[in-house]
Amino acid sequence: MAGKKGSSQTGKKGSSPSVSKYFKIEGDKLTRLQKICSRCGKGNYMSNHKDRHTCGKCGLTEFIQ
Repeated sequence: MAGKKGSSQTGKKGSSPSVSKYFKIEGDKLTRLQKICSRCGKGNYMSNHKDRHTCGKCGLTEFIQ
């Protein structure tokens, strides 16, 4: 197969530009803004929906009352 012409990578592979949405920095303190999955542990954040939190790795869903 022929490769694509003029293809160039921009930035690092796998880097996420929205990582800054997960943390808040106040002075010397760092706080996590999103909920961490109770099954998967640290480093696995749950997505925020209108009525629930969902883990994309294990599928755990916690409904908000």
